[in-house]
Amino acid sequence: MASVAATTFPSMTRPAARGIVAGAAASTVPLPRAGFASPCPTARSLGFAARGTDPRLAIHVSSRRRAASASAGSRLARAVATMAKKSVGDLAAADLEGKRVLLRADLNVPLDASQNITDDTRVRAAIPTIKHLIGNGAKVILCSHLGRPKGITPKFSLAPLVPRLSELLGIQVQKADDVIGPEVEKSVSVLPNGSVLLLENVRFYKEEEKNDPEFAKKLASLADLYELDYLVGAVSNPKRPFAAIVGGSKVSCKIGVIESLLEKCDILLLGGGMIFTFYKAQGFPVGASLVEDDKLELATSLLAKAKEKGVSLMLPTDVIVADKFAPEANCQVVSAYAIPDGWMGLDIGPDSVAAFSSALETTQTVIWNGPMGVFEFEKFAVGTEAIAKKLAELSGKGVTTIIGGKDSVAAVEKVGVANVMSHISTGGGASLELLEGKELPGVVALDEA
Repeated sequence: MASVAATTFPSMTRPAARGIVAGAAASTVPLPRAGFASPCPTARSLGFAARGTDPRLAIHVSSRRRAASASAGSRLARAVATMAKKSVGDLAAADLEGKRVLLRADLNVPLDASQNITDDTRVRAAIPTIKHLIGNGAKVILCSHLGRPKGITPKFSLAPLVPRLSELLGIQVQKADDVIGPEVEKSVSVLPNGSVLLLENVRFYKEEEKNDPEFAKKLASLADLYELDYLVGAVSNPKRPFAAIVGGSKVSCKIGVIESLLEKCDILLLGGGMIFTFYKAQGFPVGASLVEDDKLELATSLLAKAKEKGVSLMLPTDVIVADKFAPEANCQVVSAYAIPDGWMGLDIGPDSVAAFSSALETTQTVIWNGPMGVFEFEKFAVGTEAIAKKLAELSGKGVTTIIGGKDSVAAVEKVGVANVMSHISTGGGASLELLEGKELPGVVALDEA
């Protein structure tokens, strides 16, 4: 076997689009350079004084860029040394013609009571990779999980995916009734070049989630090659400057990701509910915003680590706050360092969008995981949507843009720019583990390039 790894998320690599421009939205507070506006009034108009950017909250991009030239060589060497793996994009017809390729995709799609797919985002995400493989003569053995079955559970069969996969690929996808065993081996043995066989739900076997080596060997025996996702190579050996945007509600959920990215990236932009723990750790008032009091020391240490590593870690300088957690809440734009009592931060503000956009203009690779605010509520989706459109604009300029995690994927889908991103990884859990630097068993086994 030339290489062995079963990824838990699909690749969705697309050609860069040209001329993508962020649209404008009519409202009260313009977002400079980003083309967006907030539905919330500014703090100044409501009698709250804004404060200037605190140097402890933003280690400026300019200083990072001066330091980058000194450290780029050693960091690049370390990245190459730690993971120089082969991805599907490295393989051409000479490598793939007639080869059996086991592709682990994330086809965990929602189904209605009649077993119809209600959202095919993850299926569509896998199509470019599958087409690359079959277009180069490979025999693709496609596997995925669906739901949380306890043993063999008919309602979690992958059979409902066959029609949509066949339609999108333009060929008839075959379906196996099992994952391993003699019948599956027989089906694989008669596959013609350029065809696809979908295995049954891998989680019908409890050994799958336990990384059981014997189960892995049986699955591996079906193929000559396993596919490694685009995400790994792009993060391990990125074009620089390399920026990461991390959002989400809690620092505790992204500790590993942030710590790992501080070893890899040049610029780290933070948003979402986690930012208020950083503000409180530095003594700023946070009102009724979400804070993890037991992570204040951690937040302080992460800021210190960023400074030590020479990473430009940027936090928002203004935020959109609400008087309650509800879509119809009253809202206003205030300084991030002067959130009034009784108000909670639910999105980044217009100045922060402008500053983040300016920082991103300097980059060659950007990875985004996690929303900037409570984007499920329209009033507090402005920051997240602005970042999505900015990344679409950068994609059109040739910047590598990687979207990971279900919320970020949902955001780019909502804005309508998913098709212009360089890559979308829909496997949230596995994406986070890779960003944290954890070794996935399948990835570890891959051939070194």
